[in-house]
Amino acid sequence: MSTVAPPLASPRRSFADEAEIDAFVSTLARFERGEIDAEQWRAYRVGRGAYSQRQDGPYMLRVKVPQGILDATQLRALAEVARRHSRGFGHVTTRQNFQLHFVPGTSLEPALRRLAEAGLTTSGAGGNTVRNVVACPFAGVAADEAFDVTPHAEAVTRLFLRHPLGDSLPRKFKIAFEGCGEDHVRTPIHDLGFRAGTRTGAEGLERGFRVTAAGGTSTVCTSGFVLADFLPEAEVLFLVEAVVRVFHAHGNRKNKQRNRLKFLVRDLGQDRFRELVDAAFQPLVAERVAVRPAGTSTPREAAPPPGSSRPPSPGPAELARRVVAATLPGPGDPREVRPSHPTPVQLRALRAANVRPQSRAGRFVVSAAPPQGDITAAQLDGLADLALAHGDGTVRLAPRGQVHLRDVPVEEVEPLLVRLAALGLDRAAGGAADPTSCPGAEVCRLAVTRPRGVVQAAEARLRAEADPGDLSAPFPIHASGCPNGCSQHHVAAIGLQGGARRVDGVVAPVYAILVGGHLTATEAHFGRVAARVPASRAPEAVAALHRLWLTERRPGEEPGPFLERAFERAQATLAPLEAISTVGTRPNDLLEPGSKGPFEVSVSAGECAVSSAP
Repeated sequence: MSTVAPPLASPRRSFADEAEIDAFVSTLARFERGEIDAEQWRAYRVGRGAYSQRQDGPYMLRVKVPQGILDATQLRALAEVARRHSRGFGHVTTRQNFQLHFVPGTSLEPALRRLAEAGLTTSGAGGNTVRNVVACPFAGVAADEAFDVTPHAEAVTRLFLRHPLGDSLPRKFKIAFEGCGEDHVRTPIHDLGFRAGTRTGAEGLERGFRVTAAGGTSTVCTSGFVLADFLPEAEVLFLVEAVVRVFHAHGNRKNKQRNRLKFLVRDLGQDRFRELVDAAFQPLVAERVAVRPAGTSTPREAAPPPGSSRPPSPGPAELARRVVAATLPGPGDPREVRPSHPTPVQLRALRAANVRPQSRAGRFVVSAAPPQGDITAAQLDGLADLALAHGDGTVRLAPRGQVHLRDVPVEEVEPLLVRLAALGLDRAAGGAADPTSCPGAEVCRLAVTRPRGVVQAAEARLRAEADPGDLSAPFPIHASGCPNGCSQHHVAAIGLQGGARRVDGVVAPVYAILVGGHLTATEAHFGRVAARVPASRAPEAVAALHRLWLTERRPGEEPGPFLERAFERAQATLAPLEAISTVGTRPNDLLEPGSKGPFEVSVSAGECAVSSAP
């Protein structure tokens, strides 16, 4: 029978390494003295989460947040770094990371050291590494989970953090763990996806995973194939190490357009790939080379025991005062933070959309949905206060940019919702008015367009047209500024992919409208392009597709499956929006929503696939 995972504990051991930061600072100094060139410096820093932006000089710093878990101390550390070394706000990514933009080179060391004080690292957050291992944000408290996958995801994280193979792969390698009936982390689009389950064996109930491999989006969207129908939980580390070894040995290191695991499996064939994995796997099992790292721990049900006191909760007026008073120095165009005071009707709607019962009776997960995952330092500080006062002292970042507070007693749910609204976090999580977006061309070297402006305009249009109840129903809308799909737009009900079109000699911003993306219990269904429309009309396209779903869906039919089934109807709905001319009635067709000047394409070489430093 499989070994049962050890009981979870709190606090969590640090992921940081001061010696690594010392080496980073030393390497930066060598670059500044001219002892290593720009390419060598780039190869070194990218694997440690520091990317250059399209602007010369500043950096994007990606903070790895294993399994999306942050305690109050870490929330405050992120807030301090955002305030002192970035632009007053950061971004929750679709892979449970936290990104800070416009970080000056002189701020890299103090930012890294402040994060390390709180146990956070940027190691392996970029480059050709085993990236952040994501896990279901409801793991450990979900009523329908097979078992808590957090310990397994953390064990994989710690095994490959600074692992010599995990830091020198042909390309990035992504892993996800899910324990619920609904796949909240989209396991089929990962290089390795683990779905928890149980079976009855000779010694009773056994826990394990259905494992898929070689999934991915961007070019050649691929749903992972089944590598193991049931992998005993004690063998998880062995299988991950075996697959990483095969990828390290056989992956394409010459052609960065074909060096993800999905291309290796296409080249080898699934049977040959299985043979290679098994040849690496069996010795690991026999020799017990890969073992669970000592001291693996994660917080669960960590609220103070009965009789102990929680810190007082700041009142709504105090929270509102803080976020309004906070300055956002820029650059960029952060959305204005608007505290609100929900009416009883609005509070009921928020409760319906943002509150989820836990397996523990009388306890709930309460969600906050920062717009497009952008969250200010003042909001981070406020969340830290609220997590301590109302929850278990932690939050979990979710793949659509939401933040979940856990273990909230039933009598504190509404007071917490009121306080989240005072922080400006009063959106219905996951609904049509909560679209997901990458930062796009505001900062990214690869992006063509700025999708934040488009989804903000789409949200405003939907709020003006649709009934609030219809807006709170789950309706995934994801927008990316290029085909790479950092927003995971390929698996959204409506996916917006930024691009450009030359019109009468003028370059205009456009969006490919993909429809029908969704997940089933076993695979990913990718959206198909239904139209390509000027960026200024993309909000109109989104609203039209939302109306189509509302009027023609079958009872209980979700948006993704509906738009997959109704693809031709979607095409016909969008067709009138496609035509574009420099001589017409829509002068804004040559501009991006929210832009302050004429559109121009400025794409440069990305750094995601840069070769690892020797």
